[in-house]
Amino acid sequence: MNSLIEHEALWRAGIFVVLLTAFAIWELAAPARRTGIPRVIRWGNNFAMVVLDALILRLLFPILAVGVAELATRNGWGLFPALGVSGAFAVIAGVLLLDLAIYGQHVMFHKVPVLWRLHRMHHADPHFDVSTALRFHPVEIVLSMAIKMAVVLAIGLMPLAVVLFEILLSGTALFNHSNARLPRAIEPIVRSFVVTPDMHRVHHSDIRAETDSNYGFCLPWWDRLFGTYTAQPRRGHAGMGIGIGRYGSRRDQWLDRLLVQPFRSGK
Repeated sequence: MNSLIEHEALWRAGIFVVLLTAFAIWELAAPARRTGIPRVIRWGNNFAMVVLDALILRLLFPILAVGVAELATRNGWGLFPALGVSGAFAVIAGVLLLDLAIYGQHVMFHKVPVLWRLHRMHHADPHFDVSTALRFHPVEIVLSMAIKMAVVLAIGLMPLAVVLFEILLSGTALFNHSNARLPRAIEPIVRSFVVTPDMHRVHHSDIRAETDSNYGFCLPWWDRLFGTYTAQPRRGHAGMGIGIGRYGSRRDQWLDRLLVQPFRSGK
C-alpha cells in the first residue's frame, strides 16, 4: 500500500489508460447508440480538454487531494483524527464520504445558475460515450478540486482513502459514460452497487427533469436516498435525446467553442 501512495500519480494514470482502452473497445464493438458527428472530432477535442484540465490543476495547486490528506494525517487535522477514527474503518468511511461529497457537489452544479453554466459544457455533448467522461470545463475542474481538498481536510482523511477513491471515481466515470449496455439480466444487479451506463445515460437526457436526476458518479445509493433517482428515460434509451440542442453542432464540439461555452447565452 505504501507503494500505491508514493506512486499514486503513476498508478492512477496506468489504471486510467487501461480502463479507458477497455471501455472504448467495448463500446466500439457493441455501441448502444449511433452518432452523426465523426468520432475523431468529439474524441479529439474531449481528449484535448482533459489534458488541458490536468495541466491547469498542476499549475494552480502545488499539492492535490492526496497531498492534503498527507498533511492532515501528519498533523492530526480534521474530524477523524479528533474522534480517533483510524484503520480500515477510516479508509472505507472516507471513500463513502468522498463519494457523498461528489454527489452533493454535482447537485450544486446543477442548481446554482452560474455553476450550471460551467457544468453544462459536459452535458452539451450531443453524444454519450467514454470520451464524455473527460469533458469538463477547466474552471469546473479547479472548483471541484478545491471542494474535494476542503472535504479531505475537514474530515482528516487518510491518503489511502483518497487514492482509492480517485481510482474508483475515474474508473466508474469511464464505465458509466460508456456507449454500451450490460445484458438485461445483470444490469439491475450491477446497478445496485455501481452506477451503470443505462442509469447515467438518463442524466444526459435532453429533458431537464431527467438531467436533474441520477447525479451519482460511482455509488447509486445517494440518488435513491435523496429522491433524485430516475430508473429509465421517458422515451426509452433508443428514443431519448442526448445533450443540449443549441450546442450540438459539429463546430460546437471544438475546443475553442467548448472553453467559451459558459459565457454564451442560453440555459
